[in-house]
Amino acid sequence: MTNQYPTAKFALPNGVVLGAILIVIVVIMYVTGMLYEGKQWPMYLFYLIFPLFIGYSIYTYRSKNGGFLTLGQAIKVGLAIAAISGLVYAIYNAIFAYIIEPDFADTMLDVARENMVKQNPNMTEDQIETGMAIAKKMSNPLLGGAFFILLSIFFGFIYSLFSGLIFKRENPYQE
Repeated sequence: MTNQYPTAKFALPNGVVLGAILIVIVVIMYVTGMLYEGKQWPMYLFYLIFPLFIGYSIYTYRSKNGGFLTLGQAIKVGLAIAAISGLVYAIYNAIFAYIIEPDFADTMLDVARENMVKQNPNMTEDQIETGMAIAKKMSNPLLGGAFFILLSIFFGFIYSLFSGLIFKRENPYQE
């Protein structure tokens, strides 16, 4: 029976790196004003990086694990990386919202209101207020952070499952 490479030892640095990649993308969007303009294309880059990073990490874990990987190990590693990256981003988001730029949420709500009126000029004031109430709830950094962590874990599971199916290699000598 071979020793298994520790999941936590592997997932922690990889999750921090994936979270840092997202933070860099969001900071670039903030500094260049793309967040205020509602431009989403830099986030599409992250949506491409996320599954590739999870897949590559699982492949690397297999290499560190003597060339063997079970589907369960792949899912465990991928979920851990996704959860850690989501937590890293949620912490950054809370620091940004409460310390760095406390008025950011209000500014974004104003931008959202303007965009809502531009895109749907026939909306009644009640419809606008209902939409803004939902947007205000989601702009809470703690609620948004929790939601982001859950989404990260959900997609981490899906990408880990696929990666595990691709990269699994059972150890024939293991009981």
